[in-house]
Amino acid sequence: MSAAESGRMIADRHISPGAENDPVSVAALVSLFRDHPSRDLIANLTTRVEVLEARGKTFPITLNDRTERGNCYICRPSAGYIDYGLDETRHFVSNPALRAALRGLIRACGPVLAASGLDHQVQVNNWLFSTNPVPALTLSDVTSIRDTLVGRHPDRAIVLRSLNRLADRDTISALGQAGFILLPARQVYIFADRSIAPKLSRNMKWDRKLMRATPHAAVANEAFGTEDFARAETLYGMLYLDKYTPLNPQYTALCLRELQRRGIVEFAGFRDRETGILTAVTGLFRSGTTLTQPIVGYDTSRPQEEGLYRMLMALSQDRASAEGLFFNMSAGAAEFKRLRGAEPVIEYTAVYVAHLGQRERAAVRVMERVLTRVGVPLLERFGL
Repeated sequence: MSAAESGRMIADRHISPGAENDPVSVAALVSLFRDHPSRDLIANLTTRVEVLEARGKTFPITLNDRTERGNCYICRPSAGYIDYGLDETRHFVSNPALRAALRGLIRACGPVLAASGLDHQVQVNNWLFSTNPVPALTLSDVTSIRDTLVGRHPDRAIVLRSLNRLADRDTISALGQAGFILLPARQVYIFADRSIAPKLSRNMKWDRKLMRATPHAAVANEAFGTEDFARAETLYGMLYLDKYTPLNPQYTALCLRELQRRGIVEFAGFRDRETGILTAVTGLFRSGTTLTQPIVGYDTSRPQEEGLYRMLMALSQDRASAEGLFFNMSAGAAEFKRLRGAEPVIEYTAVYVAHLGQRERAAVRVMERVLTRVGVPLLERFGL
């Protein structure tokens, strides 16, 4: 089933969106980035993190300038649409002629994206993860956020990432009524069975059998020590930076330790019983009724039969089911996630540029058309 077909099906099946952000967690994130330079926390990111309050709701916001080169895609749309898009072609397009054509198309979009001004932005609800669950927003909420930020930052685009029609249907509707434009970003996979005992696919049963028999010892959040966070940085790097792409957020050991210490992310993993060394790690982030997994890593040099990645996914799925959450498994590993009950859905970035110049507004409209007519079919075809 394509994401478009899935989208039509879910029009009548809406998952309740996340509740409001926890103000304590928002304050903890903002204080973290006030206490440490951003590049000491995420090596490929420069940003400013502040708090936004609107109609009694609290959000972390980030501010970025168009002149900040080399920034990670979580704060720079050109890195996500252009740099990341070019990098993805080497993973998913084997035909040289097709790869060259796609790379040419992506590069041709560069001037349009530059004209849009989206890199000069204020981003709402940016937890600095690849997936930021969005709280439920009414039209009054969105209007308040829009008017407040236009007043404070009249030269910046307003950006809100990580929206999808399965979890955020009403919020997307409110954003549209308030003048925001939806730009397709990627295809994500959502495990939407929130029952305590979901029906397990054959692959899910295999994963849990593997977890019961593994020689690795499970590690709970409270058992993580300082040396474990240094190892967690290495394990995350093995998977997300070395195997996937260095364009992903480059979280440091300091960042991982502080995310845990300040109660923003809960960690779990496995360690070698003989050496005590961490072999796999995941960091779980909960917002309202959504669970995400922004940190995943394992020792890629170990035998594949050990199934470290499979066990991390099973651990997280079980956590979501036990707490009645739906699990946003983010993008990538499409077939793996489908075999474990996850549904593909297109993720959008909402942008507001009506207060900017004619050039920016026209460029965003061009982006909307190209991404919808060309980008979405490519996302569905390659599961990006």
